Order: sequence, then structure tokens, then C-alpha cells
Amino acid sequence: MAVKSIVHNRHTFDISYEIVNPQAKIDIIILHGWGSNKNLMKQSFSPYMDKFRHIYIDLPGFGNSTCSSVLTTADYARLVELLMIHMNAKKDIIVGHSFGGKVALLLEPEILVLLSSAGIYTKKSLKVRTKIALFKTLKIFGFAHLRKFFVAEDAKTLNTYMYEIFKGVVNEDFSQEFADSKAKALICWGEDDTATPLSSGEKIHELMSDSRFVVYDGDHYFFMKHAKNISTLIEETFLKKLEH
Repeated sequence: MAVKSIVHNRHTFDISYEIVNPQAKIDIIILHGWGSNKNLMKQSFSPYMDKFRHIYIDLPGFGNSTCSSVLTTADYARLVELLMIHMNAKKDIIVGHSFGGKVALLLEPEILVLLSSAGIYTKKSLKVRTKIALFKTLKIFGFAHLRKFFVAEDAKTLNTYMYEIFKGVVNEDFSQEFADSKAKALICWGEDDTATPLSSGEKIHELMSDSRFVVYDGDHYFFMKHAKNISTLIEETFLKKLEH
């Protein structure tokens, strides 16, 4: 594991990363989802794809990376890009799970692999909308300390910076960004995913002009038990293209 300090918008971020197969000639950047870290992705994919130089990154505020200000998804993409410049990494192929999928999309790689990516807005249920409205009312009357009883599970343990980031990124709709992407894409999804529903994957596939859509059994973390098959698909679909 290594750590690189990167300055962005006058704030310093210590970004933790790890490289597997350092002598390989083709780079594959692998980005985790919200609330996760690089170790989960490394555990899943490092046994495979030995012709790629794997670069696993803890996004700011997760794992061993620090976060010293409120960031947008575009800020996350820029910080990853600055880290890539530091290590002379190319945008050959970028893999992104969930929130990491949005970051990967903004990096505009030649080849994009999306694993149950976030980025398609889905309307909140009546129950969730009611909780949000109730909390806003309570906040007006000085009961902001009750926040933990109203926020999503993903947000309950977040510090101030990360909670503000979460509020900013959770409702983003990247439909236009997916439609505008020139990347060749492999879109993989868990059929029982409730965090980013299967319909989101179907829409992304429809929006992207050059994409393949593959559905696996499993939930939001389906890739953990299907990493070998996904890795084989990546190699069979893209390796020959990248070697030339």
C-alpha cells in the first residue's frame, strides 16, 4: 500500500492506493463504491487479469484516504486523475462499482466497466419522502440532533464532510453523461440489487451507444462471487483491442 498527498482546490488529500502486477503494460483502474474501500475490490479481482497492471484506490474519505473538504463527483474524478498522473497511469480501462461507476464515467476512459453503477435517478418511496419531510420540520424546531433516526443507513456514521458529500451525490442523475460517453462499455449487474435496481442498468445500457449488458445472480455486491467470470469477460472483450 502507498499514500500520495494531492492538492486540489487548496485542500490536501492523502490518497491510499495499491498496485498489483506492476510490470504489466496495460492499466486497469478499479474504483470501489460508497462506503467501501479498495481492499474489497482487490480481494475480488486481484487473483485474475494478470496481463493488466491493477491500480486499486481508496477514494477520499474511505479506507485509508483522507477527505478535508466537501467534494462533488467531478472533484473525485479529478483527484483520481491527479493520482493517475503521479503514477503515469493511462486510462486504458476503468472499472467502477456503484458510486465508483460515476467517477469512472467522468474520467472518460477508452473502456468502461460498470458494476451496478450509480447515476440513474430513481424516485424515492413515499416512506422515504415522508421521513425527509418530517426531519426537515423537526430541524426547524431545533431537533437536528435526531438526524441519525432519519438518514439512510449509508449516511448514519458519516462525519460532517462526508454527510454533505453524500447528500450532494445521492440524487445525481448522470443520464446525459452516460448518453454522451464515447467509451466502449461492459455493464454488469446483480439481478437482485436493491441499492441500484436492475432497471438502472437496463437504462444505462440503452443510453450508451457501445455497450454490452450482462446480468448475474446476486445483490449489489454480486461481483464478489462472480469476479472470475467478469474478469474473463473483460479479457476476452478488451485485451486484444488494448494490446494493439
